[in-house]
Amino acid sequence: MKLNSTAVDNQAMSNIYTLEQALNLNRQEVKEAHKKYVNSSLAKLMSLLNFDLQYVKASGVSVWDSEGREYLDFLGGYGSLNLGHNHPRVIQALEKVQNMPNILQASLGTLAGALAANLAHITPGKLQRCFFGNSGAEAVEGALKLARAATGRDKIIYCRGSFHGKTFGALSVTGREKYQRAFQPLLPGTVPVPFGDLDALSKLLKNNDTAAFIVEPIQGEGGINLPPAGYLAQAKELCSRHGALFIADEIQTGMGRTGSMFACEQEGVVPDILCLAKSLGGGIMPIGAYITTDEIWQRAYGSVENATLHTSTFGGNTWAAAAALATIETIYRQDLITQAREKGSYFLRKLKKLKEKYPLLADVRGRGLLIGIEFAKPKGFAYKATMGVINRLSEEYMGSLVAGQLLNKYGIITAYTLNNPNVIRLEPPLVVEYRQLDRVVEALDEILSTHRGFFSMAASGAKTMLKTFTFKD
Repeated sequence: MKLNSTAVDNQAMSNIYTLEQALNLNRQEVKEAHKKYVNSSLAKLMSLLNFDLQYVKASGVSVWDSEGREYLDFLGGYGSLNLGHNHPRVIQALEKVQNMPNILQASLGTLAGALAANLAHITPGKLQRCFFGNSGAEAVEGALKLARAATGRDKIIYCRGSFHGKTFGALSVTGREKYQRAFQPLLPGTVPVPFGDLDALSKLLKNNDTAAFIVEPIQGEGGINLPPAGYLAQAKELCSRHGALFIADEIQTGMGRTGSMFACEQEGVVPDILCLAKSLGGGIMPIGAYITTDEIWQRAYGSVENATLHTSTFGGNTWAAAAALATIETIYRQDLITQAREKGSYFLRKLKKLKEKYPLLADVRGRGLLIGIEFAKPKGFAYKATMGVINRLSEEYMGSLVAGQLLNKYGIITAYTLNNPNVIRLEPPLVVEYRQLDRVVEALDEILSTHRGFFSMAASGAKTMLKTFTFKD
């Protein structure tokens, strides 16, 4: 016998969570939901070092778990939280537009137009025309398409060690084979070069068949890698000489993170296309964008016939644009660019003093409040029973082991960079206080001060990793 529609509706309602019920889920229930309905392997990975804590409150640099413990967020949403968690100015902006239509395609969005004008004013050079999407990967996708449409060429050059996203086009220019291998063949015509190698770039550009060179001013997921001095400016000049467009991926480095509004400005570089996302939405609304010159835009989409070749349903929606407008205003009102520059300089000095004390710190590098600390591969312990597997895991994932120690013992949230697991990123909100920076330095000092205790921690963490990788759920 078939159920009538009311019975079906009642049955469905009995099986789904209301918002109120979802908010009351405990940590174990959340973990089980992810294991069963989301990504079980990722849930397992997050559980390795207690990264499956349930956070229930956030403000500024601080977050609190379901047991009331406070943590400092020095991961910062991979650069999405330049303003910190739940900045009141962004919240207030959303409250002001709550009665406006959020998505109405048969119109020209009021706030999207204002946001595009603001971006044209704060970006370098003659960058003028914006496209709005929902993420960094979408911004990159749009930039790649724009470059091909505007130049009539198909070759895209990117850097090894780069990270531009995991959608198909963005993944095709992301410089790590681990993420590419399962999805090959990827976008044709994409060619890697070593980051910072002008000779290699010049050789690929000399045939005058390249649509664009895409580069991060500082490689984030590559391990917070800074380019050689003058590299960006010379790469831009090479691109201009050979008719290729220069795409600056400022998704992580932009919006004040490195001590200037955009990192490329520190070399006086004006890109042909600039990609934005992450902190553009104030850490609350997802929004991505690219901005380019009028000339390039006209070559690709300047006719009525081509006006709809690349669009986005949610791109430039009212709530996202409102958040972005409030974010830009807040960065300037609170002088967060100067704060990032000064606090970053202070933090780097303190961390470099640790490097002088501890050989296990191979390098400390960064700019502004985008900082990486790289750990040397520890030697001196191995376990015959596991045929050296624990030793290898500890060598390859030292960054994650230190991150686990920082989280569980000191209440400091960090993570390793995706393309270099031995580098921990320190990327706090730009509103971070000096005492909070000191707390991280002190925690690292304690962790590193006793090599024997640190190796014991590393071995213990590696054993947990081995057990997790060996046995199924």
